[in-house]
Amino acid sequence: MTWLDKQPEKSVVYVSFGSTATVTQEQRLEIWYGLVNCSHRFLCVRRPDSLLAKDGEESQIPEELVEATKERGYTVDWAPQEEVLNHPAVGGFFTHSGWNSTLESMVAGVPMVCWPHLADQQINSRYVIEVWRIGMDMKDNCNRSTVEKLIREMMGGKREELMKSTAKVAEMAQKSVSREGSSYHNYEALLEFLRKSP
Repeated sequence: MTWLDKQPEKSVVYVSFGSTATVTQEQRLEIWYGLVNCSHRFLCVRRPDSLLAKDGEESQIPEELVEATKERGYTVDWAPQEEVLNHPAVGGFFTHSGWNSTLESMVAGVPMVCWPHLADQQINSRYVIEVWRIGMDMKDNCNRSTVEKLIREMMGGKREELMKSTAKVAEMAQKSVSREGSSYHNYEALLEFLRKSP
């Protein structure tokens, strides 16, 4: 959070693939090169157990990536995701499209680049792109040029279009949990039902 506090508004791409997704060393390097090549600042969560690497493979990180990351990137083992997404410096989210991450990004009004892996993530990603129109889907194209292109579009070329949609979705999400909202009323109804249950 201290690093984010020093960054300009809407300038940082937050990168996190949840608590269970794993990547190969090749995928990790392609994503990393794409982030560095896109020329935007980035905060990347790299869980220690997220890498599917052979013995000694993790230490084979090109020096150019390490140096470029020092210039405009920051990596951590864990981050308070809700706080990060609501931070003024965050302008986009590169995500695995898990439901919690998707909801948190929607409520924060942050556009997404989706790279779904398993379970509900494919469906969530499709909704983000086709229904809500608040992001873009990387699909199975885990290469540096695709990562670079989509991040540039999210943070630049398509930014205005995405921000209109994300602002609308964020307003709807926040309204639904307010005292007058459907989620609030449904939650109250559930509590009342539980109180009356034997």
